[in-house]
Amino acid sequence: MSTQQTVLLVGGTGRTGLRVLKQLLSRGISVRAIVRSAKRLPAGAAKDPNLAVVEASLLSLSDDDLQRQVRGCDAVISCLGHVLSLRGVFGPPRDLVTLATTRLCRGIEALQPVQPVQFILMSSVSVNHPGGRDTRRGVFEKAIVWILRSLIPPARDNQLVADFLHDDIGTDNPFVQWAVLRPDTLLEGGVSEYALHEGLVSGLFAPDSTNMANVAHFMCELVANPKAWDDWKGKLPVIINAAASRS
Repeated sequence: MSTQQTVLLVGGTGRTGLRVLKQLLSRGISVRAIVRSAKRLPAGAAKDPNLAVVEASLLSLSDDDLQRQVRGCDAVISCLGHVLSLRGVFGPPRDLVTLATTRLCRGIEALQPVQPVQFILMSSVSVNHPGGRDTRRGVFEKAIVWILRSLIPPARDNQLVADFLHDDIGTDNPFVQWAVLRPDTLLEGGVSEYALHEGLVSGLFAPDSTNMANVAHFMCELVANPKAWDDWKGKLPVIINAAASRS
C-alpha cells in the first residue's frame, strides 16, 4: 500500500505558489495543481511525474468536478490571491479566496474522508485572529485596518476567509482541519531561519519581513511533519524571518 502523500495545490503559479510547488515535488510529494494556464509552470516542474495539472478556473468547476480533484488528497494548499492590478484588486470576484475556500472545504465535507484533510491557507498579517488573540494591535491600528477592509476588497476577503475557517469549519470538524499562515512583508530570497508566533509581533507602521521561500517551506512542513501540524492546526501562525524577529 502506497504511503505517498497527495496535495491539491491552488494558486500554484503565483510567486509563493510556485515555490510551494517546487518544494512539494522536491520532497517526493504527489501534487495535483489547478491552474488557469499551464504555460506559467516552470518547465522542470511541469515534466515531473509526481505532478498532475488541471487547467481550469477553480470557481468555474462544477461541484462534482471539484470533488473529483479533492478526492484522495491528504491536504489542500491554497496560495490564491488577488492580482496586484486595478482590475485584480477592485474587479470581480472580490471574494475570490473566500469563495474558493468555502467550495473546497464543503467539497471535502461532502466526500466525508476517513481521515481529516488538511487545509493550509496563505493569508496576511492584516488579518485579525477571529478568536481575539491579537492583543498587539491597538485601537488606532484596528481603525486603520477597518478602513482598509472597507476600501480594498482583498483585505476584506482575507478576513472573511479566516472568519469562515475559524467560525464555520471550527476546530472539531471530522473532515477538515486547517491552518492559516500570516506572513508579513513578502521578500524574494531562499529558505532561511524563520520564526513562528501565535499572535502579531509588529505594527502596521513598523512591519517585519518574510521570505516567500520560508512561507512555502513551512506550508510543506505542515504537510510532511505530523508534529508541526499538531502544533499549528486550528491556528493562525504569524511567520517572519528570524533576522526580522531579532531586530
